[in-house]
Amino acid sequence: MQKSKGNNALTGWLMVSPLALVLFIFLVLPIVMIAVVSFWQTTAFSIVPAFQLENYEFLFGSPVTYTVFINTFKYAILTWIFTVLIGFTVAYYLAFHIRSLTWQVVLFLLCTIPFLTSNIIRMISWIPFLGRNGIANSTLISWGLIDEPVEWLLFSDFSVVLAFVHIYTLFMVVPIFNTMMRIDKGIIEAARDGGASGSQILSNIIIPLTKPGIMIGTIFVVTLVMGDFFTVRIMSGSQSANVGRLISNDISLLQYPSASATAIILLLTVLIVIAVLLRFVDIRKEL
Repeated sequence: MQKSKGNNALTGWLMVSPLALVLFIFLVLPIVMIAVVSFWQTTAFSIVPAFQLENYEFLFGSPVTYTVFINTFKYAILTWIFTVLIGFTVAYYLAFHIRSLTWQVVLFLLCTIPFLTSNIIRMISWIPFLGRNGIANSTLISWGLIDEPVEWLLFSDFSVVLAFVHIYTLFMVVPIFNTMMRIDKGIIEAARDGGASGSQILSNIIIPLTKPGIMIGTIFVVTLVMGDFFTVRIMSGSQSANVGRLISNDISLLQYPSASATAIILLLTVLIVIAVLLRFVDIRKEL
């Protein structure tokens, strides 16, 4: 009996070892290397592999760092708010207002079609629409709502958040829809029979039971937005920056230790955000 248990344990370790090896080589090892490089010193002509805290001291001593991190959180929070509202509304409609499973699948796939194209193409497509002489301004002028083109539609925080919402809304729709489809419709019918109104059902049954999906979508959206620098650079017209852009600039200047230090701080920040989110709900039930 003990020999059988030992064989089962050995078999289990052998089965998991390929995945563990892949994760170690392509995830753990690169992060360790970045952490090591973050302590190296940069001179005018070379990178010295010597342990020192110069990069972190400069990072925390610069007011630019705090401004950039505030910008990053601002984009993440605003994007999260809009993606939650849109994602919850779309998922709610598909899950509770479309009775046919076939139509649910068809409409869900229809929502995913725009997201099958490149993120860059979908982002850049907003530029001719929001530009000074773009479709939006031309339409507003022709309707008599404005007398001259609105400048803040493009190359502003508005355009950055709009692009983020457009790109990452699907990451909120999918987990919320998946969670809503698992809700027992009998509970909702029992609440209706008990005299509960639509708003009471929504606030006391649907939203609490959908929290795991909202948390999963939140983790996806927040982590992706905090690391996305290309959207910020293009849609802000290089007038704004986030942490990802800071790392990109350091890399372009061959300041690898500085970029590594910033990347480690960003990674720790994201992990703290995820840890806080996981305190509110156990998402393991959804995985």
